[in-house]
Amino acid sequence: MLFASCIGNKNLQRKDIKLFDAEDQYILYALEHEKNRDFAFAKDLYLVLFEKTNRYEYLERFLIISMQLSKYEDVKKYSLKYMDEEDKSYEFILRFYTISLLKLEELDEALKSALKLLEVFNNSENYELVANIYFERQEYKKAEEYFESAYLSSINGATLTNLVDVLYSYLNKKEKAISYLETHIRLYGCEGGVCTKLFSFYQEQKNIDGIISVLKKAYFEYKNSGDFYSMNRTYKYLIAYLEQKNIDDAIKFLEKNDIDEYKLLSLYQKKDDKTKALELLNKLYKSSGNIDLLAQIAILEFETAKDKKKILKSVIQKFEDALIILDNHVYQNFLGYLLIDYNVDINKGIEYVKKALNKAPNNVAYIDSLAWGLYKKKQCKEAYINMKKVVDAIGLEEEEIKIHWNKIKECK
Repeated sequence: MLFASCIGNKNLQRKDIKLFDAEDQYILYALEHEKNRDFAFAKDLYLVLFEKTNRYEYLERFLIISMQLSKYEDVKKYSLKYMDEEDKSYEFILRFYTISLLKLEELDEALKSALKLLEVFNNSENYELVANIYFERQEYKKAEEYFESAYLSSINGATLTNLVDVLYSYLNKKEKAISYLETHIRLYGCEGGVCTKLFSFYQEQKNIDGIISVLKKAYFEYKNSGDFYSMNRTYKYLIAYLEQKNIDDAIKFLEKNDIDEYKLLSLYQKKDDKTKALELLNKLYKSSGNIDLLAQIAILEFETAKDKKKILKSVIQKFEDALIILDNHVYQNFLGYLLIDYNVDINKGIEYVKKALNKAPNNVAYIDSLAWGLYKKKQCKEAYINMKKVVDAIGLEEEEIKIHWNKIKECK
């Protein structure tokens, strides 16, 4: 589960004294083969270097590469062969020997070796190794004990995630696992994947408040550390859950943190807060010049106006300016209906509505606009045919539809 720390790169520290003539040449060859990703040949060169010099830094490099290549038999053979309790590399080599036994599923021998390692070198890394072996032996209570000791001696997030996995998934100590994570995050933050782990537990338990809490913690931690990729990824989850729980909470978060004005606009629109939406639209249009926003401004200006006739000319102008560039059937129908309903230019209004219908021929709102325009031109039969399509499709529950239908039925 967690041997990355054991097989990381280890810098060679060559001493000035050469123990055989070609030592420098062998080192250069080994480094060059590593650079070219020919690891199998590089590790053999390191073994030759060790056997000719007895310098354990070469043996360590050989063992690291062998482990990375999953050559566990080689790790087992040579770490056992050259293990020297008097050498400063003893802990490193005994650990690699133990890991090789674990990887080869020789679990009894691995446990003996790991307990010996822990007895001589009492540290969190070795506690964790013992815990992993107990985990592979499915002795989960023992695994918990040693993972806990490893965590308490290091307060390491990655170690904690392994502990809580055992607690949550294998010992059914879900509350204890969650409590561990909550406490660690409160004191030390999200390092080591602990926020992601707690998020997954909360998801499983459908704890929306918990999910939001941990996502907020992670978001601000990523923001403060400058990890903007993780911050943006976390933000998307956070806003989705805030919106799911309470759209007002999502709006407040976006307003306070000023991070995604277009998402904020969509939430204003979803909540039907036309006043705030219009205010934000004007701000966004001023900063971006996005012509689509101009058409949206026109819609909201009209819908929020107390005296619609007073702002009608300005709204029509905005739509006409936008439709010079845009070919949008929603805006075409909206402008067309205004021109018809307010008797500004009925023929031009019908032209705009027909453009909209070319793109969405079954849209009942557009058919209603056409029927109303035909009625205004006293083309009663055509108006009736079109309006009947609308009534047959959606009925007469909407007041405006009912008014249009009654007027058109009386048309002579």
